[in-house]
Amino acid sequence: MDCVFCRISQDKTPAKKIYQDNDIIAFHDINPQAPVHVLIISRRHLTNLLDVNSQDESLIGRMLVVATQVAKKLNVSETGFRIVINTNKDAGQSIDHLHIHLLGGRKMQWPPG
Repeated sequence: MDCVFCRISQDKTPAKKIYQDNDIIAFHDINPQAPVHVLIISRRHLTNLLDVNSQDESLIGRMLVVATQVAKKLNVSETGFRIVINTNKDAGQSIDHLHIHLLGGRKMQWPPG
C-alpha cells in the first residue's frame, strides 16, 4: 500500500510537524482551508472511521486530546475551532488514512458543505 500519511509517519515524506509521539502525529495541511489547518493522524494505518473498533477507543480519544492541545498551542482554542473527520469519497475523504482536520483562525460557516 502506498499511503502518503504512512510515509509521513515513517519520515519518508516531509511534513511541517507540530506534534508527534509514538502513536500520533499532527502536521500542517499542505492545502489549508483556514488560517490554521492541521491534520492529526495515527502512525498505525486505519483507512477511515469504518476501520475503527473497540480496541482503537484509546487511540481515537488520544487523537482528540492532541487536537485540543494543538488548538491551544496555535491560539485558536479561545476563539474556536472545528474538528472534521471525513469518511469515504462522498464525505470528502481524499487520503485513505484516518485523519482529523483541525480548522481555526476564521469564522466557520454552517452548514459546512
